[in-house]
Amino acid sequence: MTARTTDVAVVGAGPAGLVLAHVLRRAGVRVTVHERLSRAELERTARAGVLEHRVVEYLRALGLADRLTAEGERHGECEVVCLGEKVLVDYGALSGGVRHWVYPQQLLVRDLIAAYEKDGGAIAFGQPVESVALDGDGRPVLRTADGELRADWAVGCDGARSTVAAAFPGAPGGADGPARRYPYDWLTVLARISRPVGQIRYAVHADGFAGMMPRTADVGRFYLEVPAGEELSGWDGPRVRAELERRLALDAGDPAIGALLETGMLRMRGRVAHRMRAGRLLLAGDAAHTVTPSGAKGLNSAVADVADLAGALVAAVRDGDGRALDGYQERRLEAAWETQEFSDQLLELLHLPAGLPPEQREFALRLRLRRAHRIARPGPAAEAFARAYAGAGELPAAPAGPAVPPARPAGDAVWPSAQGGGVASRTTGR
Repeated sequence: MTARTTDVAVVGAGPAGLVLAHVLRRAGVRVTVHERLSRAELERTARAGVLEHRVVEYLRALGLADRLTAEGERHGECEVVCLGEKVLVDYGALSGGVRHWVYPQQLLVRDLIAAYEKDGGAIAFGQPVESVALDGDGRPVLRTADGELRADWAVGCDGARSTVAAAFPGAPGGADGPARRYPYDWLTVLARISRPVGQIRYAVHADGFAGMMPRTADVGRFYLEVPAGEELSGWDGPRVRAELERRLALDAGDPAIGALLETGMLRMRGRVAHRMRAGRLLLAGDAAHTVTPSGAKGLNSAVADVADLAGALVAAVRDGDGRALDGYQERRLEAAWETQEFSDQLLELLHLPAGLPPEQREFALRLRLRRAHRIARPGPAAEAFARAYAGAGELPAAPAGPAVPPARPAGDAVWPSAQGGGVASRTTGR
């Protein structure tokens, strides 16, 4: 088999990997994309669904947000329920007009895949990268069941158990960094609902946090705080519904919870890697930093990473200028810690301290009710929260494409798709 090479090997076809591949390919950089899941699995896996303003504007500038903006919904309000009081936070007004878009992640992935293929790109579905090593020149060598791929750069967009991160030289764990295990977990529920969720609801309750999040017109995402290490087997459908209704203070004006489509147990952790770059190995998204769902920052921070990385890689690969790439790690680690701090502060608002005696819970609840009022009333604290929550600002502009599309060099090799009958990536033999 002909040796395969590429400029950039992207590992992982979630939103971050797909956006990065789009930008690189349009700029004339040769790129391959490998994804361990099949296309069908990837497009039906329900995950995040709340997109920041800056992320949607970035996708819109790339021409990748047409369906999102046509079918998604704008949300600019959330509410905090505590001690029987509902505090409405109009963060859209407090931020000066910055709002979220609600659009399920699996639908965004579907759109990005379709657009990538329409542009002539291809993805190696069902072809996990088994290992990554470095050759004598420090260049990545990726191994899959189908053979070997040599790249000038490898980018891990493949989650917390990243194969690229595992290849970082140094101590065991490669890119591991400081982490926190929170003293509670969240039971997650995807359920049918009788009407759309009007706005995100956060319930601060003596018996634990509960959350209600919009997804589609007839499906909602729900969260329940449970003790750390709790097993899902102890939570049947009637118990889940009853606890959600009680903690969320659902009434006749709220969506009724119907069939539970999916339940899971989310172990609440935060982590930021020590490094996001080791020579020609780079990380983005969950491969470098894991954030709790609090504030809906995971997908958004991952896309922010690759928006920065894309321009830096294009400058390095196409123009021979590595200065922007040299600063990538510092810029994105600083941003990752800002995100962790925001998520942690929101978690502190939503949860009572672990082990708090019952006679002290009302005091703690009243403190949190005051904090909810503070972020709901116009002022510096409310504006700062609103802008951070909705994702105000802009991501780096995507680099321009080449004046003339690069010709396909003689001797190009293709990577057969695991789905059969297609080209999974375009590479050039060296």
